[in-house]
Amino acid sequence: MVRRAEQYIAAFPDRKLAEQSPADVDNYLAELGRDTQLKDWQFRQAVDAIRILFELAGVGWLSQVDWSQWRASARRLEPGHATVARDYEEGQAEPSRGAADARTDGLARIRETHSALLDRVIKAIRVRGMAIRTEQTYLHWIARYIAFSEDRSPADLGPLEVGRFLEHLAVERRVSASTQNLALNALVFLYREVLGREDLDFGAFARAKRPRRLPTVLTHAEVTALLGHLDGVHRLMASMLYGTGMRLMECVRLRVQDVDFGYGQILVRNAKGNKDRVVPLPERAQGTLSAHLARVREQHESDLADGYGEVYLPDALARKYPNAAKDWRWQYVFPSGRLARDPRSGAVRRHHLHESALQKAVNRAAREAGITKRVGTHTLRHSFATHVLQAGYDIRTVQELLGHADVSTTMIYTHVLNRGGKGVQSPLDALA
Repeated sequence: MVRRAEQYIAAFPDRKLAEQSPADVDNYLAELGRDTQLKDWQFRQAVDAIRILFELAGVGWLSQVDWSQWRASARRLEPGHATVARDYEEGQAEPSRGAADARTDGLARIRETHSALLDRVIKAIRVRGMAIRTEQTYLHWIARYIAFSEDRSPADLGPLEVGRFLEHLAVERRVSASTQNLALNALVFLYREVLGREDLDFGAFARAKRPRRLPTVLTHAEVTALLGHLDGVHRLMASMLYGTGMRLMECVRLRVQDVDFGYGQILVRNAKGNKDRVVPLPERAQGTLSAHLARVREQHESDLADGYGEVYLPDALARKYPNAAKDWRWQYVFPSGRLARDPRSGAVRRHHLHESALQKAVNRAAREAGITKRVGTHTLRHSFATHVLQAGYDIRTVQELLGHADVSTTMIYTHVLNRGGKGVQSPLDALA
């Protein structure tokens, strides 16, 4: 920590700490963030050391530096992250069969031995345009199924083995109903879409019944308290989650061109189910968001001047539009403070902030605000839906804002509209 502080002081040999400004800190960290060899913990250590240095120096502008944003920038997207997992040329190692599963489940040998079958699964999924997380989940459960079946090929197995595997998950592993259904979905896809086994009757496997859980919803006062314990970019992002009803990944992947200040709306692209939708841009957040984008643009122009400035483009758009990766319109609204070199392609880009940083910040803010409910980033989406319904908007409008395919999914938010358990007055309140 002392060495990091000394390195900062050495960068300004002719100026005392008291003579420096937040811009000096931001510029230094931005330059440090261009060092693609610096490990995540080293960057976080430098941020903490500089903050402590100025805290000890007693400067009055300490809170003007968005320390949380710089700390959040320390964690870069892994090769297997959902945003970049398909950004590889033919023949390169697939991140979907990466080290994470190998470390946690010991499935590396299964993936290698049955690589031909798993490649067929990957191709079948991508031809259908299914999400990368679905791809990763299906591969995981198919590998688990093969491991459970003592490394035998699924082509040689049938309903009996599938039933035993599902029973093992439910009885011995005691996994949740949603996890059981995920495993069944993966195996149904494998046998029907990849192996062409239409003769297998999967109707015999009853899907696990998922318990009906009511969502955790914050009151207006609790939302205000929560946001009050956030600052900088985390406060802005949490405000956007609550003010628009976006999902966490929809927020962190937001592009500049999708924010429409003129119409006061945001276009959420490629959301769940590969659908687009429009959500309102809160008037209260527009000033802060505009100032934030101005800073992001300065950062982008500085990257361009240094020969960088590329951003990840989905669906092979980089090949179709070679210059689009450096276009301002395609940049992330919430970019990382660091440049990152892809370990496989070698491309140096500025990715979006890692979603875990906002999750941790919201959890910490809820504790500091004294909120006893179980609060996460998705709680803000639940609160948005409930509060919009309370404001008098109809259920179909809320369904479109949330991007639900079925209105029955949206109906769960109506529970809060009925006071005290279906509007029944407690007999205790009637006592004299």
